[in-house]
Amino acid sequence: MGLTSRTLLIIAILAALGCVVGTVWMWPRLARRHWAAVLGRLGTLMATQLAFLAALGLAANGYFGFYASWRDLLGTGADQPVAVQNHFGTGTPAEHTADPAPGVEPLGKVPLTGPDGGAPREAGMIEKVRIAGGRSGLSSEGYVYLPPQYFRPGGQHRRLPVAVVLTGYPGDARNLITRLDYPGVALDRIRAGRMQPTVLVLLRPTVAPPRDTECVDVPHGPQAETYFVRDVPQAVAAAYRVATGPRSWGVIGDSTGGYCALKFALRHPDVYGAAVSLSGYYHAAHDATTGDLFGGSVRLRRENDLMWRLRHLPVPEVSLLVATSREGEGDYHATQRFIAAATPPLRVSSIILGSGGHNFRTWRQELPVALPWLAEHLRAG
Repeated sequence: MGLTSRTLLIIAILAALGCVVGTVWMWPRLARRHWAAVLGRLGTLMATQLAFLAALGLAANGYFGFYASWRDLLGTGADQPVAVQNHFGTGTPAEHTADPAPGVEPLGKVPLTGPDGGAPREAGMIEKVRIAGGRSGLSSEGYVYLPPQYFRPGGQHRRLPVAVVLTGYPGDARNLITRLDYPGVALDRIRAGRMQPTVLVLLRPTVAPPRDTECVDVPHGPQAETYFVRDVPQAVAAAYRVATGPRSWGVIGDSTGGYCALKFALRHPDVYGAAVSLSGYYHAAHDATTGDLFGGSVRLRRENDLMWRLRHLPVPEVSLLVATSREGEGDYHATQRFIAAATPPLRVSSIILGSGGHNFRTWRQELPVALPWLAEHLRAG
């Protein structure tokens, strides 16, 4: 039974309620002063509290997406073997037929709902995949949204731009669909003529759970940056009809994903030509979840500090969009300093809300503007 299973949550809630009923029923029998009765009272109280904490924890995890599976929670998922398949199946030329792609494993399709019945030519398609990195040795599950134009007659001769979408830490890639609805926003903007058809690759930055790598190539540790700037583009380009090169690839993310997005564009303009940060920050976090990301190297730490890069290194010719709120968001002043430090040929745009916060509601408000902005800065092949 999965960690995010609704059935598990219901069982936990029923167990907590059962503990309450059991405690009330047994309490008169445990009212004696004998040591066994005292231990019984302590046991029933502890069981009730633990049951309620478990139910509350499962509910919070399901809502916020802290951990996607038991392996994530226990930290046992990083070394799991990955079986890579070199095909996605067959279909007519107008339908999706992915070429053999080492590093990409299909895990099924996610249904789309709507008045058109979710037909690929009308609504597009969401595929669940696992992308394994040949260079980094890392792998991560995620989703790929293919817009309707990918499936329409003549689409096989067109290569679409790509937007890599990242969650925060620890994140759950499903939240990019269920909570932020990236595919729905993209489809709505495409149908309205406000966004060019773009393939979305929906991932989370936590590729070595439970460690927060901050998208860093950790010395003698997880090579997270290599995974996102080398392995993912190579695998996706081999599996789907997409354009290649920095003019055709962009990246967008919230919180930790926003920091990673900006960093990828600034450090690897040969891969990502545009990036969007929603409530992102500007230097790598350092706490119990990250450990020592830089092996004690001051040089590596500075190179991953975005403000330091703007002040001390030549800036690349890329386009960035940063989003924050004057009230309710902790990165507002840092974002203003980042904007002020930017110099040509770097181009920085911003979305500044009057009030908001570090939450899905604020990001949903920003997405209908931020996602088309990113697509506008990409080119089809």
